[in-house]
Amino acid sequence: MTSSSSREVIVEADGGSRGNPGPAGYGAVVLDPVTGETLAEAAEYIGVATNNVAEYKGLVAGLKAARSLFPDATVHVRMDSKLVVEQMSGRWKIKHPDMKPLAAEAGRVFPAGRVRYEWIPRERNKHADRLANEAMDAGKQGRQWEPSDSTAALDTAAARNAATLPPAPSGPPGDATAGAARARAALATGAGSTTGAGASADPGPGRAGTGAGAWPGGVARPAAQDDGLFAAEEALTTPASGDFEAEAGAAASAVSAQSASASAVSAQSASAAPAPSGSAAPAAPGQGWSAGPDMSAPATFVLLRHGETALTPEKRFSGSGGTDPELSAAGLRQAEAVAEALAARGTIQEIVSSPLTRCRQTAAAVAARLGLDVRVEQGLRETDFGAWEGLTFGEVRERYPEDLDAWLASPKAAPTGGGESFATVARRVAATRDRLTAAHAGRTVLLVTHVTPIKTLIRLALGAPPESLFRMELSAASISAVAYYADGNASVRLLNDTSHLR
Repeated sequence: MTSSSSREVIVEADGGSRGNPGPAGYGAVVLDPVTGETLAEAAEYIGVATNNVAEYKGLVAGLKAARSLFPDATVHVRMDSKLVVEQMSGRWKIKHPDMKPLAAEAGRVFPAGRVRYEWIPRERNKHADRLANEAMDAGKQGRQWEPSDSTAALDTAAARNAATLPPAPSGPPGDATAGAARARAALATGAGSTTGAGASADPGPGRAGTGAGAWPGGVARPAAQDDGLFAAEEALTTPASGDFEAEAGAAASAVSAQSASASAVSAQSASAAPAPSGSAAPAAPGQGWSAGPDMSAPATFVLLRHGETALTPEKRFSGSGGTDPELSAAGLRQAEAVAEALAARGTIQEIVSSPLTRCRQTAAAVAARLGLDVRVEQGLRETDFGAWEGLTFGEVRERYPEDLDAWLASPKAAPTGGGESFATVARRVAATRDRLTAAHAGRTVLLVTHVTPIKTLIRLALGAPPESLFRMELSAASISAVAYYADGNASVRLLNDTSHLR
């Protein structure tokens, strides 16, 4: 056996509460990082407690189990609790009195330099989750969990597979799954046909490349068929020249959820000579570029965040459940600037706006320059932030610390006082997206909306996890863009462009 001084182990931990607070329990497992073998399990029913307390107790139990096996080991902790991972990593402060002593206890089990923390999605934490539920089930029966109760090891193989295998293609248009599967299939089979690779200037899932101007094998790009904001140039064989379209292509490439596939295809195109005729293996039906993806013009959504209000520079929560503020003087200037920029580009065909005043004012400024009407769409409204409306993040932290922690940790958690969770907003925005893409196929539509709806559309197009909402910058009066194709592909073409405001 490897000596404990050089041994690394994985600790996966979880906790749950049926009621929050309510009957609670935790589970933890120690795993061999190479084989995935279960080295130890721990679980306990802890009575009435919150989810976060149960999660911390699971962490402590997992660390102690690891120490009992290998006192000098290094530990890789994996949990699906964003709160615990961020707090134990030192990035978030620990203010709740029930969690401070638990965090301190966890920090004493091993020296800090020998423990690292990683957030993982819930589907990759099934072993510990199952243990926690077994502990709660035992508590419901008036007893404590015993090792003989454990069936959690059955989930270990599935969890390892979930960590390494791509998801199966499914979901509505724009969710970046079917096209990604095609790209992977093309790479796996060597099907690098340059015909029918799509007409967009920048690649989305299933349209790999390195931005505007890139095309597999250096073959001239098909003639432009996209009349969107960032229309494809006519056939090019040279790299992008740095114009606006090229910048949009580079931005889409940088944030694409399939950037690894894109880089692989681009590198292959740059370094490999064309294969002799007939030497390439034929692609399986329905896979790769040779399957004939959608070549029609996409529905292109130009996503415009409204201009500033008095609340914007103060970074206050401003959703659909508050005072519905108007644009400030700065916001009105921003609306005029973006109207001028869009008028100069001349590609917007229709305008759809959130019902909130700040968006309707921004949309009206653009509509006046373009000579278009504005249609109001309720599904584009901002999140209802409940009791947090008008407050700063710091004020919410002081008044509602537990609710804020829960909101940061889970997309299903709603703000205090009956606001909307991010999961609820995502369902609303996805349904709105589907209606609008069906109604505006082949057209370029300006959607004047808010931070959360825009970030959600980008997230869904990339197939990114909910926590990615916290990792996007979106300035007032900024422009983003997504193109939606009839075959289910989505191409993110721009994110947070503010060049028109300089």
